[in-house]
Amino acid sequence: MDFTRILPDRIGFGTAPLGNMFRAIPEDEAAATVLAAWDQGIRYYDTAPLYGAGLAEIRLGDALADKPRDEYVLSTKVGRIILDEVDPAARELGEKGNLFEHGRPHTIVNDYTADATLRSVEESLKRLRTDRVDIVWVHDIAQDFYGDAWLEKFEEARTGAFRALSRLREEGVIKAWGIGVNRVEPLETTLDLDEPRPDAFLLAGRYTLLDHERALQRLMPAAAAAGVGIVVGGPYSSGVLAGGRHFEYAEASPEILARVGRIRDLADQHGIGVKAAALQFALANPATAAVIPGATKPGRIAEDLAALREPVPAAFWQDLRAQGLVAREAPLPAA
Repeated sequence: MDFTRILPDRIGFGTAPLGNMFRAIPEDEAAATVLAAWDQGIRYYDTAPLYGAGLAEIRLGDALADKPRDEYVLSTKVGRIILDEVDPAARELGEKGNLFEHGRPHTIVNDYTADATLRSVEESLKRLRTDRVDIVWVHDIAQDFYGDAWLEKFEEARTGAFRALSRLREEGVIKAWGIGVNRVEPLETTLDLDEPRPDAFLLAGRYTLLDHERALQRLMPAAAAAGVGIVVGGPYSSGVLAGGRHFEYAEASPEILARVGRIRDLADQHGIGVKAAALQFALANPATAAVIPGATKPGRIAEDLAALREPVPAAFWQDLRAQGLVAREAPLPAA
């Protein structure tokens, strides 16, 4: 299957920020951001139960409730069940820490079994106020959440979620499924499986200007050879490439800020924006099917779309490579 034929465009909208990531976002601001994306032609929206314990799904569903369902593509994730009860204890989110501390306080249960997968999809449909999702990602089966036990969780997903989603795809309930993670290793492991076979991967934060060398070594060429599309999430590396202070869901280190400063200096010299460099770099790899930056303010949507169209001179990419700011083998955009 050609995964790219499912996607309406090469840029979508990642809704993790709508789950009150890093800060509490007013309801009207969240709704206005989704509607700005719609009004400016964005037709692919990605979400997950984890984002604010269902908050992002609820907000996205409310904002798109009156839009023609056949006119947009929707993806969500499985692996987490959101319970009605409130969780009074701090949640363990691995490297994501207290990322959604401003989200809903509901209990989150990690579960990759087949039954939990089907339940998760049904509950997402209710929060999203829709009768179907197009793409389902198996969420966060990786070292950043489960440490040395991640392979045990991966096996639970392989025999549970993977097979359940394969059946849903075969039955025409969903169009595609894959894995959504912040690590390369689970995706490489999946490519080695004879079955079940995913259609695509959502790789967040691991194919950016600041972090891409591991993905280049095997994942990107192997995925392309296998016909498995890659959606690049987090192209701004948690915001630090877009003027923020976060990298890897935490305060950026002085070393990262210095590297971003060098990229910004080069961008300034060539009269371009860092956002343009970040988005166009991610899309230049032939394995990349789409990129999904997130946003919490309506104005950010216009910035992203402008960055995608902004002319970037070949000399910028050459200088970036010459200064060792991108891997020598990384595909670069044509000028």
